[in-house]
Amino acid sequence: MIDPTDEQIKADIMDRLLRRRCWGEKYLPIDSLVNWMRKQIRRNGKRVRKLVDELVKQGFLFLHKRNTTASLNPRMKGQIVEYIEKNLVR
Repeated sequence: MIDPTDEQIKADIMDRLLRRRCWGEKYLPIDSLVNWMRKQIRRNGKRVRKLVDELVKQGFLFLHKRNTTASLNPRMKGQIVEYIEKNLVR
């Protein structure tokens, strides 16, 4: 089990949404994001959910359907791509 930094996890969350083209009104359930990442990250989904909330506060993500789904903010496209390239370790 690895323990990536918060910035790496945020970049991975946004990269997963980017690859699925989840911009604006096209969204993905947060539970799906948590399930994909929980095996690789300690503290299961609590840390991922906390980081999703931070991304929402920073303006990178939108929440939909009573805060159960997320999508990328199309107005921040350039900053999102730059953040992913800077912080994601592949």
